[in-house]
Amino acid sequence: METSEQPPDGSGARVIPLRAESARRTRGERSEAGPASPEAPGPEAAEPTGPSVLEESIERLAAFVRRRVDGDYQVDEFGFDPDLTDNVIIPALRPLYRSWFRVETIGMHHVPDVGGALVVANHSGTLPLDALMTAVALHDEHPARRHLRMLGADLVFRLPVLGALTRKQGATLACNPDAERLMSSGELVGVWPEGFKGIGKPFKDRYKLQRFGRGGFVSAALRTGVPIIPCSIVGAEEIYPKIGDIKPLARLFGAPYFPVTPTFPLLGPLGAVPLPSKWYIEFGEPIRTDAHEPADADDPMLVFNLTDQVRESIQHTLYRLLSQRRNAFLG
Repeated sequence: METSEQPPDGSGARVIPLRAESARRTRGERSEAGPASPEAPGPEAAEPTGPSVLEESIERLAAFVRRRVDGDYQVDEFGFDPDLTDNVIIPALRPLYRSWFRVETIGMHHVPDVGGALVVANHSGTLPLDALMTAVALHDEHPARRHLRMLGADLVFRLPVLGALTRKQGATLACNPDAERLMSSGELVGVWPEGFKGIGKPFKDRYKLQRFGRGGFVSAALRTGVPIIPCSIVGAEEIYPKIGDIKPLARLFGAPYFPVTPTFPLLGPLGAVPLPSKWYIEFGEPIRTDAHEPADADDPMLVFNLTDQVRESIQHTLYRLLSQRRNAFLG
């Protein structure tokens, strides 16, 4: 915001900064002395430069803090805070996405620019970083910069701090009523039907899809008539290769498993650093559901067939991506 200094006499006239005044004097002196030589251009010849990246970052941060202090931001009924997501959560994940995992996306044009849709992806990696990287991909790489409203297990929302942040990022409990309300309102919803069976499977079973449950996500898509977009993620299996499970510790902490990897718990906190595998996220051709009636969501055979179709699409894409990959860390 531009400001002007007031003169001592209180007249309210705008005072031109001294730099501008001295620049005018310099130009006047130069005009009296004759034209400047082309070999020594004056200060007025320099083109004005815009704000640096650091200055822009500071301005954005200051504007964000002002909005938070003034309460000038919105949160929807599920707790989603787009202002916090765009300015804090996504930027915090972006270095991991761009520099550490070096994620490449394929088939982004299959994700609609507007309207409800259901992204269904494979789950892996011991910790659910694949869900977070998918959210960053859709926010940064999609032309419409779409927010992914993730469906998560209740265990996630019971965790201190992390549960609240997950809500603010737009996630909600993996249940049909919430999913249907989101998709009916035009949101892009993400689901990982393998659940803990997927992210907690042993490394020897990598890229072998686990059971997709009873197909609740298909029922929700049928009731709302939104397309189902298969999403295949390669690279997440190698970040924490799970070679063991300490079940007594898992029961002690109320977790589905307590993983043992080549670096954890052997290296302590350092073992929590994910290995820098090369990632590929491919969005497949949408499977339409609007040709069916909402009542067809109660047809178990139709739900089973669509669930199997989505699962097979993801599995075949995983095999294809793996056959094209030369190395898990170099791509």
